[in-house]
Amino acid sequence: MHKVCVTKCENYEYQRVEDAIFHCLERIPELKQKIKQEMKVVVKANLVSNQTPEKAITTHPNVVKAIVRYFQSFHCAVTIADSPGAPHGFTKQILKTVYDETGMSKVADETGCNLNFDTSIIDVESVESVCLKKMTLARYAYDADLIVSAAKLKTHAMMMYTGAVKNLFGTIPGIIKMKYHYKLKDARTFGEHLVDICEYVKPTLSIIDAIDCMEGNGPSAGIVRHMGLVMASENPYIVDLAATTIVGFDPFEVPTISSSIKRGLITGSIKDIDMMDLTFEDLEIKPFILPDTINKTDTVPVINYSLCIGCGICSKVCPAQIIKMINKKPSIQLESCIKCYCCHELCPEKAVKIEKFHYWDLSSNHKINV
Repeated sequence: MHKVCVTKCENYEYQRVEDAIFHCLERIPELKQKIKQEMKVVVKANLVSNQTPEKAITTHPNVVKAIVRYFQSFHCAVTIADSPGAPHGFTKQILKTVYDETGMSKVADETGCNLNFDTSIIDVESVESVCLKKMTLARYAYDADLIVSAAKLKTHAMMMYTGAVKNLFGTIPGIIKMKYHYKLKDARTFGEHLVDICEYVKPTLSIIDAIDCMEGNGPSAGIVRHMGLVMASENPYIVDLAATTIVGFDPFEVPTISSSIKRGLITGSIKDIDMMDLTFEDLEIKPFILPDTINKTDTVPVINYSLCIGCGICSKVCPAQIIKMINKKPSIQLESCIKCYCCHELCPEKAVKIEKFHYWDLSSNHKINV
């Protein structure tokens, strides 16, 4: 049996959040046995881009603050870190912008914790991996004594769902993520890749911010959905299994979960989850809206030119390099699209939509179905 604590937290008022986080972590007594004074603890938040907290794209700063406070109570040295999905690489300036906009700079000011600005990388070998026998990690993940995956519960256009396991993709630095996307083009293979990373990083604790979540075309362009929950477990796969069950998804259809089941890391049965506080029976949650990409093989990213500002971010983040800027507007070579939806995820204006396969004729400014 794997323990998962799910508790109510109706809003992001700080004391409510701290009470919920501390309560969850106190329900996992084995955790305290692993914490030692002066440990270097990294809180790996979901900071995919420089978005403000109310958009429900990134882990809320008060959730991160509460986690920081918990480990500081054990006299640990705590650092907040991520490698955002920015188009210009893993740089100190990008990190500063992301930390400022997501509220992490304020958390550091209020708690005295560190923000990671070390942009060095390290190549590691992982002989037990299925796909990534060698991987490149951000140094912060390699040097940590203890890693906390502080995830945000969201739908995901490519992977259906993003939570504790997918969050650790941010231990891969900057534009190297693009290379991995291009090598591992389909969702199932990419799921294997994400489990490889999780198995190497081995987070000691996984917490999911499920107070305000995202449904529909997440992880950045979906619909904010209030659920009012905080979840925690020592096992990232089991907390993702619990989360997907709660939101009404078939866990076996989520690539990261199906990969962990295939490897024998979990059975996939909710009977193996020791639910503390709230049980599945206590939670009557209307199923989340799935991304438009799920079960629809003919969907592709499409530019909504009425929203597009011509920033070129979609072109810069495209792993397949098939988005060209023409007259300061993006044009996608859809026949070569690998359907990673990075352009959709990182567009700051939500100008990349998911639609049935067609292309846009720039000369006439209208869609052409194919």
